[in-house]
Amino acid sequence: MKQKIVMKVQLKSEKCRTKALKIAAVAKGVSKVSIEVEKGHVEVIGEGVDAVDLAKSLKKKLSYATIVSVEEVKKPDDAKPVVPIEWTSSYIHYPVHYDGYYHDGYYLR
Repeated sequence: MKQKIVMKVQLKSEKCRTKALKIAAVAKGVSKVSIEVEKGHVEVIGEGVDAVDLAKSLKKKLSYATIVSVEEVKKPDDAKPVVPIEWTSSYIHYPVHYDGYYHDGYYLR
């Protein structure tokens, strides 16, 4: 079951953002990590991610972390399959013919 975990953390500086990304990225089962700087949220998407352990790890390094939401990620159900566009080229490439001879990397006439 893939899940999306949103956590609120203090992102005061670029260093804090980098720490948060590194901590979240190395957690077991994480496939995607993103940060919303304006809201102070770290979004983690993955399969089998333990939200409590992740919150503890973030809290240990960043001094503040709370779980905002944990929800299941559902795959979008497309009604019709996407058909790739296929076409053939009518251009025929003929070999280039030079009138002359080849000498030292140049064709001479």
